Amino acid sequence: MKLTVKDIDGKESGELDVKFPLVEGGKGTQAVHDVIVAYQANQRMGTASTKTMGEVAGTGRKPWRQKGTGRARAGSFQSPLWRGGGVVFGPKPRDFSKKVSRKTKQLALRKALTERLNAGDVLVIDDLKLDSPKTKGFIGLLKKLEVNGTALVVAPAIEQNLRLAARNLRKIELTTADDLNTYQVLRRDKLLFTRPAFEKLEQRLAD
Repeated sequence: MKLTVKDIDGKESGELDVKFPLVEGGKGTQAVHDVIVAYQANQRMGTASTKTMGEVAGTGRKPWRQKGTGRARAGSFQSPLWRGGGVVFGPKPRDFSKKVSRKTKQLALRKALTERLNAGDVLVIDDLKLDSPKTKGFIGLLKKLEVNGTALVVAPAIEQNLRLAARNLRKIELTTADDLNTYQVLRRDKLLFTRPAFEKLEQRLAD
């Protein structure tokens, strides 16, 4: 497969051969699912916590005598039936993380990229160096490249001007070729790679 490479003005400047092995057909679909589920699970903090009857503050004294008052039996101020009492079967801190093998991650990333390449959602430009950190200039650059919706911008390294220019744009996400993952590939409408970043990603996927 060949990709058209554009310059910063949106004009064609050459072609680029996709060197990593594409994943066609139904292969890799389960790997993508497993990696996405694991990624989202690993984002969970797992810090929700409630106190049981034995952990809430209170005295061990019986609220009132067992019989003769006309009231229901009560043995503790920490009863879950009372306000300020303990919580029954409430959440406790836990680890939600899931592990996925390196091979599965590689397969999932190649499968996701293959689908985006086949759909024509991948754009490659020669370079992405901004002269100033102004958001207006960055928006103008995206319009020349016909990037209208949400986009993931992948560069070899995130330079200061690029980071500052994109930080106020909710629809734009920045990442590097080393940090790119399957969730990011599938999340945005368009994938905008610089040529060095795409070549670096190919080396990563070829390993």
